[in-house]
Amino acid sequence: MKNFIFSFSILFGILFFGGMEPQSAFAENTDIEQGYLAQGDHNAADQEITHGIVSAEAEEADHHTAPIWLVIPFVALLLMIATGPLFYEHFWHKNYPKIAIGFALMVVFYYLFILGNVHAPVHAMAEYIQFIALLASLYIASGGILIEIDKKATPFANVTLLVIGALVSNLIGTTGASMLLIRPFIRLNKGNIQAYHIIFFIFMVSNVGGSLTPIGDPPLFLGFLKGIPFFWTLEHNWPAWLFTLVMLAVVFYFIDKKIGRANDDNELEETIYTNKFSLVGIRNFGWLFIIICSVFLDPNVIEGVPAIVYDGQKFSYIREIIMLSVAFLSYRFADQRAIKGNEFNFEPIREVAFIFVGIFGTMMPALELVGAFAKSPEGAAMITHNTLYWGTGILSGFLDNAPTYLNFLAAAMASKGASISNIEEVRQFAADGYHDSAFELMAIAIASVFFGAMTYIGNGPNFMVKSIAEQNGIKMPSFFGYIIRFSLPVLLPLLFLVWLVFFAFV
Repeated sequence: MKNFIFSFSILFGILFFGGMEPQSAFAENTDIEQGYLAQGDHNAADQEITHGIVSAEAEEADHHTAPIWLVIPFVALLLMIATGPLFYEHFWHKNYPKIAIGFALMVVFYYLFILGNVHAPVHAMAEYIQFIALLASLYIASGGILIEIDKKATPFANVTLLVIGALVSNLIGTTGASMLLIRPFIRLNKGNIQAYHIIFFIFMVSNVGGSLTPIGDPPLFLGFLKGIPFFWTLEHNWPAWLFTLVMLAVVFYFIDKKIGRANDDNELEETIYTNKFSLVGIRNFGWLFIIICSVFLDPNVIEGVPAIVYDGQKFSYIREIIMLSVAFLSYRFADQRAIKGNEFNFEPIREVAFIFVGIFGTMMPALELVGAFAKSPEGAAMITHNTLYWGTGILSGFLDNAPTYLNFLAAAMASKGASISNIEEVRQFAADGYHDSAFELMAIAIASVFFGAMTYIGNGPNFMVKSIAEQNGIKMPSFFGYIIRFSLPVLLPLLFLVWLVFFAFV
């Protein structure tokens, strides 16, 4: 926890003190321009300004662009995230904070001291603070709510809980919904819980369910921070969301009906159920409501919201202060019966926080290189809604879906001459301001969320759910067992159907 606080201090330092220089430089340039005009020498002013712009652009191209080898820390970190818990678990769990921060500092220092590029690290760190504030507040606030269900675990009851979880994930995030409902789901199926219950929970609640709002899943929230309107995902993603969720619910129902009934026949004692539903820690729903409301405090959308202005963009800090304050207060005043009943601890969010320090710090060169390739004639020719769906999807399954989303969004925008760093161009892209741009964004958004369920490492909540299941004595499949037994025969065909129905023939 000390390392985490120290990392936050560094990030806020870079954000606040790094953000002052560009505004001073802008003011200085404005004074020079006004001086020329005051003297009446308009031609000289125009020539000087034009020369300055060209020189600045040339300097940016020559000195501020990352070399291709600087992507190595990003790739190495993602590979270690994938292989660490499997092949060198003890070393990974002991050292992942140092590894993530080390890789991030390696890239950030290169940008600051070799390239002289302050802007990219400041943007990355500001977005990280916004990102982790939302995840941490949702995780902690939901941990203070205990749901108890005394009901027979029928296939219909299980499907109902999974569908409710999919809906709730759009309000409190896949992380919040997973932490809120995985233990009630396990308790509902006590004595009969099996791996397929947990896998379908990961499919429906921890991933697919959260594709309707930016709160739902980390990649969509990153898109919201970049400038995509809040209700864009609801408007465009709901048909594919409903189709996929119904298909998963039907498949689960028949699997649970067949396997669950066989296990019911083996029960020797008849259990009496009260069919009662109870909640402990209801006050924490109020904290969750405050978090949801604070998401809308976006200075780029609502005028008057306090913000730090840097490099032409407004960065919120009131929203993040509210979220982190709620995280503290919701835990400090939580009902201890709920905390104990949920066996709540900070390790899952601690791991996510450190891992994403590394991801945000190292993915800057990758975003630049993807954008540069997409601007080339070869790259632009390869980018279609079909390649974006499968490219985003496959990488979202085996790498983390949040940076994958940003990489492919950057590529799609760059292929049309737009920049992911320009919030107005992001809004135009989402509004179909470029040819088929909204449709391409839909392919990226759906693929990044849906394919995040392909492996344990595709999305943050997946490993959290797996860990909680194993703590409750459920034997979970290995990394490759998950893929072979569930992802390939069940999920991938459904995702192929999604492509056929919504993308292939459009």
